[in-house]
Amino acid sequence: MILHTEVFGDGEPIVFLHTGLQTGLIDFEYQKEYFKDTFKIILPDLRGHGKSIENDFSNFFDDSASDVDETLNDLGVESAHIVGCSLGALVSLFFAKKYPNKVRSLTISGVLAEKPDNWLEMHKQDTEHQAQLLLDEAMVNYFDNLHSSDWKQFLYMAKDEEWYPFQQTKDLNGINSPVLYMAGEGNKGETKSAILYQLMKEDFHVSIIPFASHLVHSEQPELYTKILEMFLDDTDQNIEHSMR
Repeated sequence: MILHTEVFGDGEPIVFLHTGLQTGLIDFEYQKEYFKDTFKIILPDLRGHGKSIENDFSNFFDDSASDVDETLNDLGVESAHIVGCSLGALVSLFFAKKYPNKVRSLTISGVLAEKPDNWLEMHKQDTEHQAQLLLDEAMVNYFDNLHSSDWKQFLYMAKDEEWYPFQQTKDLNGINSPVLYMAGEGNKGETKSAILYQLMKEDFHVSIIPFASHLVHSEQPELYTKILEMFLDDTDQNIEHSMR
């Protein structure tokens, strides 16, 4: 499906893929404002989110990667820098493996490289939090207004202990582009993942950001954005050098 997408600016394209239950417009807001004068900023709503109406989450990640591909084709974008956090980062990984030639660079955060030993406890806490969210009338009304689809289907999908695609996150095979992985120091599973990932792939960059946890792009937006800018500049310089 072609995703509802907002586009800002002109230049080399950057695709920002939002976190779960957010939308293209309300996530990565700082980064959009920072880069929109020099890049083309592409902000899709992932399937079932915002105005991308779809209630089938049965093959969410692979379908979402195909959605991003169809959307970029519709926009006439041959390749782009792909940036994602959490749910958006998982979609980014699937996209980079499925369509490696369409990825100039890949920046991810909020991803686990391996299943933690305490995964069942973590999952239990997440599902309890989600159950409480559904009891909060104000929050339910907020998400009802934010999403045109039945956003609760995403919570139902995440009830499954096996919902997280560890088979895909545990290796980087098939990704041709340079990768930047950013993690907040407050999330031990993700800082450990930074080390594991760096051992898997050359041309892999890691940044551990202080005073942040899972959502580094919003918890430390200035630091995150400057590091991302350095990575994009370095990637473009290397591409230009290789073409000479």
